[in-house]
Amino acid sequence: MKTFLGWLLALGLAASATAQDTGSAPDLEMWRLGCGELEISDMAAFSDAHLYDGEPRTLTVSCYLIRNGDQYLLWDAGLDKALVGASFTQSGATLSMEQSIEKQLESIGISPSDVTYAGVSHFHFDHVMQLPDFAQSTLLIGAKDWEMIKAATGPDPLLDPRPFAPWLGDDTGQVTAIAKDHDVFGDGSVVMKATPGHTPGHTVLLVRMPQMGNVLLTGDLYHFEEQVTNRGVPEFNTDRADTLASFERFNATAKTLNATVIIGHDPRHLDRLPPFPESAR
Repeated sequence: MKTFLGWLLALGLAASATAQDTGSAPDLEMWRLGCGELEISDMAAFSDAHLYDGEPRTLTVSCYLIRNGDQYLLWDAGLDKALVGASFTQSGATLSMEQSIEKQLESIGISPSDVTYAGVSHFHFDHVMQLPDFAQSTLLIGAKDWEMIKAATGPDPLLDPRPFAPWLGDDTGQVTAIAKDHDVFGDGSVVMKATPGHTPGHTVLLVRMPQMGNVLLTGDLYHFEEQVTNRGVPEFNTDRADTLASFERFNATAKTLNATVIIGHDPRHLDRLPPFPESAR
């Protein structure tokens, strides 16, 4: 009992010291970046229980830039910038993009070298293809996803190690592989939260905005609102049970924190953040 009370006291003193050290709330700002579009003729694969068979749908591809003081986090890296001004159709899906991440950042006076962290929710192609433009950044990724990338032997429709080349091999950039949750800036303002199931190391992002309040970016835990209400689990997820458990954790967190949930692939959520180049605070 005394040991437990001592631990609680030490924890309280540490929290108090941290609060005194940090002073005022972090200076946060967030932009939503357009990272492409997916037009899918049949959404059957997005439910292993046949919830969306035959339904066509357009999915947006969203990336986010978050500024904390003079540090920047890029969250997800979208489709291949080779799609700019073009489109590509295969297996019932058409991919397109209007502008690269680098070009969008340039319009607000940011260069890739300014980006401290390049974080990804998971390793699927529509979230990672422009990573090489941020080779100087520290890569943030779920640990189990990173293990799969390192073990990959070649391109795969869902697992392509090539965008991660700057962080693979002998002379590589810095990588932080996240085993559970991770406080990105060390002040509690932006936290990667483990939500495995879509991939083994999938994470969502909690952003504690000073004016807007708490925001949760879903990654691909959810692709559109209907999956929230009818618990649609894509057939290409790596673990169904983990997915359902992550649904529960995410939904409870969103309710407890009264968070604004933003599903990056759902066009109906675009107006939950200001249109680029405006930012949220």
